[in-house]
Amino acid sequence: MHAIKILSLVTLTSMLWACSGDNNSEQSQSMATMAPAAEAMPANIIEGVVTSANGAEAGVWVIAETHDFDTRFARIVVTNDEGRYLIPDLPEATYDIWVRGYGLVDSEKISATPGSSHDLDALLAPDAASAAEYYPAGYWLSLLEVPDASMFPGTGPTGNGISPRIEHQADYIRMITSGGCVVCHQLGNKATRELPSLFNGYDSSAAAWNRRIQSGQAGPFMTRTWTGMGLDYSSKMFGDWTDRIAAGELPPVPERPQGVERNVVITQWDWADPTAYLHDVVSTDRRDPTINGYGKLYGALEESADYLPVLDPVNNTIDQIPLTMMDPEAGPVSGPNLATSPNWGDEAIWDSKANVHNPMIDQDGRVWITARVRNRENPDFCQEGSSHPSAQVYPTQANGRQLGMYDPQSGEYHHIDTCFGTHHLMFAEDEDNTLWTSGGGQVIGWLNTREYLETGNYEAAQGWTPFILDTNGNGVRDDFVAPNEAPDPTKDSQIYPGFGVYSVNPAPDGSVWGTILGYPGAVARIIPGNNPSETAITEYYELPVDENGDAIEGFSPRGGDIDRNGVMWVALASGHMASFDRRLCSGPLNGPEATGQHCPEGWTFYTEPLPQFKNLDKPGSSEGSYFTWVDQHNTLGLGENTPINTGNQSGALLVLDDGQWVKMRVPYPLGFYTKWMDGRIDDPDAGWKGRGVWSTFSGRAPFHMETGKGTSSIVYHFQVRPDPLSR
Repeated sequence: MHAIKILSLVTLTSMLWACSGDNNSEQSQSMATMAPAAEAMPANIIEGVVTSANGAEAGVWVIAETHDFDTRFARIVVTNDEGRYLIPDLPEATYDIWVRGYGLVDSEKISATPGSSHDLDALLAPDAASAAEYYPAGYWLSLLEVPDASMFPGTGPTGNGISPRIEHQADYIRMITSGGCVVCHQLGNKATRELPSLFNGYDSSAAAWNRRIQSGQAGPFMTRTWTGMGLDYSSKMFGDWTDRIAAGELPPVPERPQGVERNVVITQWDWADPTAYLHDVVSTDRRDPTINGYGKLYGALEESADYLPVLDPVNNTIDQIPLTMMDPEAGPVSGPNLATSPNWGDEAIWDSKANVHNPMIDQDGRVWITARVRNRENPDFCQEGSSHPSAQVYPTQANGRQLGMYDPQSGEYHHIDTCFGTHHLMFAEDEDNTLWTSGGGQVIGWLNTREYLETGNYEAAQGWTPFILDTNGNGVRDDFVAPNEAPDPTKDSQIYPGFGVYSVNPAPDGSVWGTILGYPGAVARIIPGNNPSETAITEYYELPVDENGDAIEGFSPRGGDIDRNGVMWVALASGHMASFDRRLCSGPLNGPEATGQHCPEGWTFYTEPLPQFKNLDKPGSSEGSYFTWVDQHNTLGLGENTPINTGNQSGALLVLDDGQWVKMRVPYPLGFYTKWMDGRIDDPDAGWKGRGVWSTFSGRAPFHMETGKGTSSIVYHFQVRPDPLSR
């Protein structure tokens, strides 16, 4: 961009001299010497200017897509203030190029190859409804009218239709966003804000929604969720929403990309298959993001299929690693369809037994996963009477998911049976490369991977412990009372946080943090001690509520992450990112006064950049991101310890950069929804080109994206260059 400005200045000066009548050949010779030679266009870029009937179009996307490789490849950039665009580092292929932006409809696609320049004609939207077709899903969801706070607690089917178990409006909102509906897919995209023709003929849209949620293999979960909210009211609420949209109601208008947002480059590859959905992706070792530079990425298909999808982003190829079970008699985790699906009919599209949820890469490039290897009943070494040190403290009887490890060097997959359930996993920064896991319910578990790799003995290498609060305040773990027992001031107290910790986040100081689901929700800090089975102490910090139990601001975390300073960052169902800094706590962190509500001053809230629900006049938004991930090592280039939310309703990664939101929106295909991300530094000396954050499409319904049935999951690489025209 600077070279272009210099050349323009020299050319303008030459023109002025010529117009003044000065024909001095020596001066002309001097100017010719000063003027730089026109720089040849690199063979790997496509550039040009985007204009419409209104002139240059700033802050719109230019999309380049090809099917010339083993998998679909696309790269997306944003125009600068003058409407200029530059798509960098394109591999040799023939691309479709077009323009998309707010206030526009898609331009006509043109065919282009790298090393060429193409000025593009943007098309102004003919009306507001046409323009709104390109808005993020959350703008449409913001039209939903949630029940008034006066309707809680609910009075059930014979009353207001809201479940009596929902005591607070905030808890109901949690069930709409990251505690229920949005936990599995985006709400407000075209696929969900309209009713498919399969549901025509019902007396009302409420009745159609009641039937809709029964569709496919996810029908039982969706039906349980709505029943927990109150089936009658929820069906009417969503029916009213779709009716108003069908009648022409439109959402607020989003802002075009501004500032740093115009420097974002997004690259995409398809992987997996159209019936599979992914949960997470991994590219490197979280502790050292230079591990596996330019290497393959691995995904986790959860309930859908028994393989790890693999992407080679250098050669633009994809592959699959088959997964096996320790117990071949174990059946799939998903049952038959509850009712016919508008997309897949009566076909049961998910058949996974391994149920892989979350992958991590270690210091040597091995891929560790939370994976099912057997049925629920635990082996004898986990149970009462076992000599295992952790079983002697707290025996366990069953769990639903264990661990697996794939070694790319040998090509072998290893089953690791655990006494504790697993969900997420993350390595600690210690000499044992301890792998901590979430999802253990009453316990938190870990695997000493150094010991396991040396001996192959997963029984001896694992451990677990219950969650014990130091309620007597003496600084050590003592005998404890169970959650259903009367408090004893001389003892400590066990808590049973339902799912256990949801996220699991080893901190640099050796502690392990995690989020606790529910309302108002909490974060927990576990201090392992020198023998965690017997010495681990838990600290517990709830989201602040008033004397009536109503949330003061934010509520209900889903996923979270720790930064290098020990600050915990969480994504909230209320449409916030929040931080919790225990250094700000003014009172005791343990003892009888540590009730969970003992450190409201530790919380800070940042409202996510979407509109609030239509009739809600409270802090927050209609976002409710699934997870917060902290870029501890500046893999994106916006600084160390930068927190990023998954932006599930924004169709974006939401970066909190010095207190300001950078919305890295994915404009195509519409429907971007992720549950995790992973930052990698491929080359620390390559500037912005050697850095980036990876994510994948994580919704259970990839066919809800604008490209419809047949769409597979997608890998996304987000990069931030110095300016919109950087090569």
